Amino acid sequence: MTPLGSVVASDIAGARLVRLSGEIDLSNASEVLELIGAQVPHDADLVVLDLSRTSYLDSTGVAMVFHLAHRLRTRRQELHLVVPLESPIRAVLELTNVHRVVAVRETVEAAIRS
Repeated sequence: MTPLGSVVASDIAGARLVRLSGEIDLSNASEVLELIGAQVPHDADLVVLDLSRTSYLDSTGVAMVFHLAHRLRTRRQELHLVVPLESPIRAVLELTNVHRVVAVRETVEAAIRS
């Protein structure tokens, strides 16, 4: 748990689901990245990062997503993001072309199916 957000992980349909809530910015992005890393076992083939409850994401948070994707790729793990269309962070992720590096889906179910 960080001052601005929380990280909660569980397993669902063969994937590791990590839910972030709150704000991810310069003050907590490093800590959030480490919390995610601690929640993802090396044998998880698919990691779904649910950002549907994330209310704010600055450039440091976007960099955190890119760093996480790279880290998981080197471990041969796949990362999918969940960002609903109405999410306040959707525009930031689209402007930074996150979808070119990580699959972005609207629901957890869609992220697991794809």
